[in-house]
Amino acid sequence: MDDTQTETVYFDATLRPHRSLDPRGFLLVMVAIAGGGFTIGFAFFLAGAWPVAGFCGLEVLLIYIGFKMNFREGRRCEHLFMTDDGLNVSKTEPNGKTHIYKLEPTWLRVLMENPPRPGSRLLLTSHGKALEIGSFLLPDERLEVAEALRDAVYRYRTGHPV
Repeated sequence: MDDTQTETVYFDATLRPHRSLDPRGFLLVMVAIAGGGFTIGFAFFLAGAWPVAGFCGLEVLLIYIGFKMNFREGRRCEHLFMTDDGLNVSKTEPNGKTHIYKLEPTWLRVLMENPPRPGSRLLLTSHGKALEIGSFLLPDERLEVAEALRDAVYRYRTGHPV
């Protein structure tokens, strides 16, 4: 028997939240906001309303903090990998902490409303426990993942890898 046999991969996907602003775009937006805030604040300072300048600076700082929180949340990801050994779901939080869940595809149910609504959840259930995945995806994207995962589970159960 050949020991170089490779394991059959039924499903392999990494889910990440969408981020439309890259670092260069973030820099340009922050320069524009800071420039506008400085201009407005300086004009009020010259008019004698100097406290307004501080509030303009505070607004720029709050916008910066909001963007940084959004970018931190963008580090979240979920990796789903199904082989003959089962389905492994690795969920990475924004702080880098990773949780790994191992599910047996034989008993796995993939639940998702069709047609999806904004509040629709994608759940993997087995033995009375449920695991939500893809909560950061759009409803149609969650449905697409659910259908692909259902297909992979079917292929796993029937022994047809392709």
